[in-house]
Amino acid sequence: MMERGSVQQKISCVFVTQVKDEPSSKREHQMFKVLATETLNPLALNAGIDSALATEKVDGTCCYVTTHKGLPYLWARYDRKPTKQAEKRFKKYLYSKGSSKGFVWNVDEDFKVVPDFWIPAKGVEICNGNPYPDENGHIPGWVPVEIGNKQYCWHSCAVSYVMGAAIVLKPKEDDPGSLEICLVHLSDLLEQTLELVGTNINGNPYGIGNKKNPIHLLVPHGAFVIKDLVALDHNSLMSWFEHCQEGKVEGVVWHCKDGSLFKLHRHHLGLHWPLNDTNLNSKPVSIRLGLCDYEYEADNGTFLGQLSKKDTCSYDRLKDILLE
Repeated sequence: MMERGSVQQKISCVFVTQVKDEPSSKREHQMFKVLATETLNPLALNAGIDSALATEKVDGTCCYVTTHKGLPYLWARYDRKPTKQAEKRFKKYLYSKGSSKGFVWNVDEDFKVVPDFWIPAKGVEICNGNPYPDENGHIPGWVPVEIGNKQYCWHSCAVSYVMGAAIVLKPKEDDPGSLEICLVHLSDLLEQTLELVGTNINGNPYGIGNKKNPIHLLVPHGAFVIKDLVALDHNSLMSWFEHCQEGKVEGVVWHCKDGSLFKLHRHHLGLHWPLNDTNLNSKPVSIRLGLCDYEYEADNGTFLGQLSKKDTCSYDRLKDILLE
């Protein structure tokens, strides 16, 4: 099986993109759209995009599993951003030059202080011993998800550090057309990136859970392989997104053999997202936690405690799961 790439940096579009002066349908208050042209990205061609593994791009927030305090921990995405003054200077330069190339940052003074234990994402350029910002003026990075930190309360719902496990949504092993919710040892997820999806993430495009009883799950990147994807051309992919059940996804991420990643979002083609019916929330799902493999003490006050009451249950669709 082809190795899935880890999502540490911003992923480039599989096509060359162009900016159009129209209000974005993806981001509120953004007065421009980034659209795909019909020309394949030369970087994608050089990386062997023709033989890459196509997977579903899941709509959530990016997470990472690596060690903290000597144990496998879930980490949340936290980009280090410039101060208001530095950002103003950067934008002025962009406006006059049309590119960030040549702009010089003073990382010590131009960037906001980050939380304790913050680490830069893999692949971030290091200059004079400091992580250096990308072309957007951000330094991608991660912070550990500590239990009790309200900012990351939905992240912490999906892990149990006592059990050393994550609550994961993935294809069912003996039936890839179905889903299963299970526990996975955090040690088995080390150095992998995942997407946190659920009730309070990105407007809940999959209709998971409800306000009274929210549901949050981790999806390993590259978990949902897209089989028999159409030819890598603009018109074929547009038709696939519009007319195929498998195309009812936020986008596609291609995992190349050299570790490179490329994506195509519905918005790159001017198509709407989210949809009322998606490929992910229309599949049957079963809950198979495998609690006997862990030292588990029931706690009805936790998400895992609520979910454990539904252990071994099956549902027609992901959005049919209702906790009490």
